[in-house]
Amino acid sequence: MTTSVDGVEIAVEHRGHGTRLVCTTGWANERTVWSTLADDLATDHAVTTWDLRGHGGSGTPPPGSYSRQHALGDLAAVLDEAGRPAVLVGHSLGGYFSLAHTLDHPDDVVALVLIATGPGFRNLEAREEWNASVTAAVGKMGLAPGAEELSLHVDSHVIDHLAEITCPVLVLLGERDKRFAASAGLFKRDLDVRATLVVPDQGHMVHVKAAAECAEAIREFTAGL
Repeated sequence: MTTSVDGVEIAVEHRGHGTRLVCTTGWANERTVWSTLADDLATDHAVTTWDLRGHGGSGTPPPGSYSRQHALGDLAAVLDEAGRPAVLVGHSLGGYFSLAHTLDHPDDVVALVLIATGPGFRNLEAREEWNASVTAAVGKMGLAPGAEELSLHVDSHVIDHLAEITCPVLVLLGERDKRFAASAGLFKRDLDVRATLVVPDQGHMVHVKAAAECAEAIREFTAGL
């Protein structure tokens, strides 16, 4: 466990030695989703996985304690323990938080691995549609009250500043994950994308369902850093 700046306990797990990877989950996931991928990569990488607040083994503060800044404070606390700089590996919301942290603290980040990730929304209507879908889904998730705030978008900060990120990037995506396919094109335009892997017949949880393929792509990417 590590402690975030506001006192929330964050569950963290470390394995392996080598190039430092810090893996951040998507919303409504726990760090165990990384297990197969992390065990593979830990043969030659130092892999850190952790639970978002209100998820898994991390603390569950009251509603109002789940903003982007709260989540970024947690990621910073994880990096305090894991060590800097690191390759940030993020799935979905975790990739969004990894982008946001890179904007705020570029020296912390060697490279980014963005798995089924989006950079947020410039269009207000699209943002509101996303937020409505999150609010509608939260009742089925069994999450701590207020945890849906982590996945709500309140501005276009990340997408507006995307081109300011200069570190190397690997993009991983499932072929059937149509919602995030457009983001891969945006990343290729605005970021230093060194490689993009679209895994056939896979959806949003590509890092779980195709862990071996993702591990191979990440290993090849980090070998070139």
